[in-house]
Amino acid sequence: MFKQSISIALAIVGLIVGAGFASGQEVLQYFIAFGSAGIWAALITAIIMSVAIFAIVQLGSYFGADEHTAVFDSVAHPIISKIFDFIVVFALFCIGFVMFAGAGANLNQQWDLPTWVGSTIMLALVLVCGLLDVDKVSRVIGAITPFVIIAVVFSAIVSFMQIEQPFSYYDQIAQTVRPALPNTWITVINYVGLALVLAVSMMIVIGGNQLDPRTAGIGGLAGGCLFGFLLVTSTLALFFEVENIKDSDMPMLTLINNVNPILGIIMALIIYGMIFNTAIGLFYALGKRLSANKPQRFYPYFILTCLAGFAFSFLGFRSLVAYVYPILGYAGAFLIICLVVAWFKDRAVIKKEIWRRNRIRELVNLKLHPEEEFTKKDAAELDFRVNNSNLDNDELAEQVHQEVAEELVNDDSVDFDKKDAKKALKEYQNS
Repeated sequence: MFKQSISIALAIVGLIVGAGFASGQEVLQYFIAFGSAGIWAALITAIIMSVAIFAIVQLGSYFGADEHTAVFDSVAHPIISKIFDFIVVFALFCIGFVMFAGAGANLNQQWDLPTWVGSTIMLALVLVCGLLDVDKVSRVIGAITPFVIIAVVFSAIVSFMQIEQPFSYYDQIAQTVRPALPNTWITVINYVGLALVLAVSMMIVIGGNQLDPRTAGIGGLAGGCLFGFLLVTSTLALFFEVENIKDSDMPMLTLINNVNPILGIIMALIIYGMIFNTAIGLFYALGKRLSANKPQRFYPYFILTCLAGFAFSFLGFRSLVAYVYPILGYAGAFLIICLVVAWFKDRAVIKKEIWRRNRIRELVNLKLHPEEEFTKKDAAELDFRVNNSNLDNDELAEQVHQEVAEELVNDDSVDFDKKDAKKALKEYQNS
């Protein structure tokens, strides 16, 4: 369970940390522009996001969602669900082309390459990764996330070591930056909506791929707390360097380049990886949604949306962050509030389902374990528990059988190999 929760947490952080956050541009416009008040706004944002991510990922697991409408249709009126669906699809596409723009701006600032070069390389990477299944996509995203954490923490250390003026000096300069929104309270609401609307679809899918809602929820909470830490740390790091970075397209990259050009190269590559994380998560989720009724059409839809996003990316990175992000933030805030309220109303039912699925797993373990006895009473209870679950009975039972068989194969203390697993699964499917 611990490993699965950590995997979920890293994947979620990788999804949310995209071009705007990785570059420092959205932190600059959303928080630093308000000076010291912006730092408090970042902290409040971090707390709210942790709770919201926990709820969203757990809902995905509870409903066994393959794509976001499985949750929307279950918690909202059909008309509201369609509005939610439109918001997410629109956000996925819009922020997707911002990622391509950010990739171009990143390589342009570091190596003076034409913006289309960075965008084209990103397009190629995303198209190749789109051939993978959701588990592999999550692992790819999670694998890059530790580098994100290291980069942000290192940037903060560098920034703190260079503090030479009183706090009020940086506060005054920070407030010369043009903010994306009129005040800090609207910023908090808008940023939570923005950050989560871009990740909600893939978070639901990641949660839906985890049978145990408790494990999914813990992973979501851990991911939210980790992102919150990165958000506050990044805000502080750029706040104390605001004099040098306020006019940059890539503030975080400028901060590191001012320390050491070689470190700047490493940072540019890490930021590029962070942008890739979000881009693949967005377009993968968008492709899944558009092909929901025709799964075999996933990759063609995936290619078309990526190409369209690539074309729109040439509108310019900083302008896209300034104008597209606030609009999406308001729409996203409405969606996230509704999902959290739905989770709060259903939390008792979800708690019962967590117990039920764990009991089903225990019974299947009794059934497949070569040294355990599986009685007729156990079989009757297993059927009863499966029939009372909110998930499709056949899909639930088959998934639990597969997961338990895999666990037994990987347990060296149990005499159970891949042949035994294959035989057990075949017997179940024929029963």
